[in-house]
Amino acid sequence: MTLAEKIRSDLEQALRRTDKVRCSVLRLVLAGIRNAEIDQQKTLDDAGILGVMDKEAKKRRESIEAFQKGNRQDLVAQEKAELAILLEYLPEQMSREEIVAAAHKVISELGATSPSDRGRVMSQLMPLVKGKAQGQEVSAVVSELLSTT
Repeated sequence: MTLAEKIRSDLEQALRRTDKVRCSVLRLVLAGIRNAEIDQQKTLDDAGILGVMDKEAKKRRESIEAFQKGNRQDLVAQEKAELAILLEYLPEQMSREEIVAAAHKVISELGATSPSDRGRVMSQLMPLVKGKAQGQEVSAVVSELLSTT
């Protein structure tokens, strides 16, 4: 069963249970998948679908941050519920220690020594952690490691 089939199946089950939040999130994901397929003019594989879901999760994280700044706890709770549903489909996120270990490995392979090497390190590291870590966090770790070396 492909990821798209699983999402459609889960949507049907959510409709039967009248789980409004899950229905809404899964419909948004399916619409995002359709839009990406139209843009790319091809059917997305599981990796492409995970990319769409990762974008949706990123939107939720940004919304949570904005709503917390605006002191809108009702909307924070709603976004967190939607994010939890999305995270069920995404691969487990890497811990900070795992990101640091991966960054150390890439830095040593490239012989990077200064913050000016950050771009080279990021271009090698991001494909390794794609979908498993947020780009902001990876960037912060790389900057921190290169500034201390």
